[in-house]
Amino acid sequence: MTTLSQTRTRLRALRRAVPAVERSACARAVTRHVARSISLRAGARIALYAALPEELDTSPLLAWAHSRGHETYLPRIVDRRRCLMKFCRIDTVLAPGPHGIREPGGERCLAPRWLDAVFLPLVGFDVRGARLGMGRGYYDRALAFRHTRRVWRGPLLVGLAYGFQRVPHLDDQPHDVHLDAIVTEHGLVRFERGLA
Repeated sequence: MTTLSQTRTRLRALRRAVPAVERSACARAVTRHVARSISLRAGARIALYAALPEELDTSPLLAWAHSRGHETYLPRIVDRRRCLMKFCRIDTVLAPGPHGIREPGGERCLAPRWLDAVFLPLVGFDVRGARLGMGRGYYDRALAFRHTRRVWRGPLLVGLAYGFQRVPHLDDQPHDVHLDAIVTEHGLVRFERGLA
C-alpha cells in the first residue's frame, strides 16, 4: 500500500519534470477555465499563492484578477513553529518568507472567512475533493473554521493543479479541509460540497 509520503514524493517528482513551455501553457489554460467557470463579483476578495518553481504558476491568474479589479491576497507565515499563516493584501513588494516563498510585507491582512475565494496549491487531489499538500497543514489550520460552520459558507476553495495530480483516493484526516472545486489544464470540476 502506498503511503501519503510516497504519493507526495512521486507527484512532486512529476511536477518538477514538467517542461517550462508546458508549465506556462497549463497556467494560461487554468486561468481561462477559472475566468469562464467561476463567477466572482467585481472587486471580489481572492487569495492566491506565490508558486514555487514546481507548482502550477499563478502569474496569469493574478494578472486576470487584477484586470477584473479583484482585491488579491497571498498567504504570509506568522508562526513557523505552529504552522500558522494569514492572508495579506498584495500592495507591497514581495519578499521571501520562512520557507523561501514570496510573501507580502504590508499589514493589510484579512481573516480567510472574509475572502470570496481561495485558490490553493496542492500536491495531489482525489475525486472527493480531498487535498494532499506539502504536509505542514498551514491551509488546514487557516481554514479550520469550515468544519464548524452551519449556514455561512465562507470562501470558495479551489485547488489549482495539473491533471496528472489526480489520484484515485487519499486517506484524509478529520482536520483536513476539502476543496469545493479543482481546476486543471483540462477544466474545472466541482465536488459534491461545491458552493456554486
